[in-house]
Amino acid sequence: MTLTTTTRRSFLKGASATAATLLAAKTLFPVGAFAQGTGPEVSGTKLGYIALTDSAPLIIAKEKGLFDKHGLPDMAVEKQASWGATRDNMALGSANGGIDGGHILRPKVHLYSSGAVMQNNQKLPMYTLLNLNEDCQGLSVAQEYAETGVGLDSSPLKEAFAAKRAAGGDPSVAMTFPGGTHDLWMRYWLAAGGIVPNVDVNVIVVPPPQMVANMKVGTMDAFCVGEPWNEQLVNQGIGFTAATTGELWFNHPEKVLGMRADWVDANPQATKAILMAVMEAQQWCEAMENKQEMAEIIGRRQWYNVPVADIIGRIKGDINYGNGRVETGTNLYMKFWGEGGAASYPWKSLDTWFMTENIRWGYFPADTDVKALVDQTNRSDLWLEAASELGVSGLPSGDSRGTETFFDGKVFDPADPKAYLDSLDIKTLA
Repeated sequence: MTLTTTTRRSFLKGASATAATLLAAKTLFPVGAFAQGTGPEVSGTKLGYIALTDSAPLIIAKEKGLFDKHGLPDMAVEKQASWGATRDNMALGSANGGIDGGHILRPKVHLYSSGAVMQNNQKLPMYTLLNLNEDCQGLSVAQEYAETGVGLDSSPLKEAFAAKRAAGGDPSVAMTFPGGTHDLWMRYWLAAGGIVPNVDVNVIVVPPPQMVANMKVGTMDAFCVGEPWNEQLVNQGIGFTAATTGELWFNHPEKVLGMRADWVDANPQATKAILMAVMEAQQWCEAMENKQEMAEIIGRRQWYNVPVADIIGRIKGDINYGNGRVETGTNLYMKFWGEGGAASYPWKSLDTWFMTENIRWGYFPADTDVKALVDQTNRSDLWLEAASELGVSGLPSGDSRGTETFFDGKVFDPADPKAYLDSLDIKTLA
């Protein structure tokens, strides 16, 4: 996937900078073609992102001219201050100074669409268009707990938290948004070790880019967030990674490209163009030979403003846990594409797990019609249409990835989510 010197030189002669970007994108990403058939209804829109490595496909699509390639020269990819700000800007929509979609926590599509986290419970219909990535989030713990031996097994923290409370302290763990992926990973990890969230330890909300600074001043005892913040924490010697989320559930889904349903419905061709551009960016991000350049691009001031050293290790599967454990060449790196796009495909069975976990922790009532909400929000049909036009082979079939097994032996069968829920000892049903 390298633009040859000959090609670059021959093209740049007499070509404008904009045209150069387009040709570079076409050479780098040969599948597909420019605006085949009916072109996009609009020339672009605004997508949001949080400074987390899994937003890389949106940034790469912009930087590499892939949106331009698919007939969307006016796409904007704009940084959001927090997941709360993302929600509020999504509610506004680009017509009112907000955004029409972007890089979001997968359960947010359900939380927005149902109105569960919206102002006055006003429903904001949303669609899940594709899965941006799998794996590569972290469960980080303050340095003061290093001697407990806490790792994938969180149980050593139960006694430590109890001791802190007895001494007049207030142990807290941070996640990024109620009901979001990081909240669910943190709760699952704690509960598997016998720690009851909001009983044995407070659960608080902190924006991803503020996690490291907050742990440095003692705001929380542990946090769950995506990269590069876990790696940055280790590099600064403030804390350590107890486990990566891929160790909790290997090849677990994470962020999605989610968009307002009204925008998608009004702009089907533009939606397909966005999907195709992001899919090609995912393929580029997946290639190991592109990781260094990817880290250099997303680390720039205008994107994350983070040193490459805080990004590069974990996206390649090299993990310094910060507690004396160092693993290189692991399969815990962030996956963006997978065989036939399986990591990008928005499996409905995975939405069903997130809905079930949100029921487990009281974010949705136990009698919620999970299937109806998943069917209403998941647009795997649009993903397949875009992938087919790109010429992707070996496409996923069906809407279920099958049963899922977690690190503690629990099994989730999407055909029987109640059995999974019944198997869990610690839960807080609404």
